[in-house]
Amino acid sequence: MVEKLVEVGILFDFYGKLLSERQYTAIELYYVHDLSLAEIGEELGISRQSVYDTLKRAEENLYGYEKILGLVKKFNYSREEIDELYRIIDDIEIESKSINNQRIQKKVKDLKEIMIKIIDNSQEVVN
Repeated sequence: MVEKLVEVGILFDFYGKLLSERQYTAIELYYVHDLSLAEIGEELGISRQSVYDTLKRAEENLYGYEKILGLVKKFNYSREEIDELYRIIDDIEIESKSINNQRIQKKVKDLKEIMIKIIDNSQEVVN
């Protein structure tokens, strides 16, 4: 259940705005605010069964968007590649310090600053 909670949460971050207003609200109340189907039904003025159906359709839509667009997969791949770049930059930094090359150390510092900007920008895309 926790795995699905995380998975739907991530899909919701990427594709939530593509859902209908009711689907968006149902997913948010259920997965983000941890309300029961009955509580969501009260909030939305619909039956518990309608909440269940709305959640299932919303989940299907989220998974469908990912299947077509693949944004989460692309994001995760990019994050892995960025992590690898950061490891390489760290290796270069260690090597440049061992030979006391100030010019390379400055370039490494510049690279790290760029990497931080890329990571910050990628977080803004999700939120």
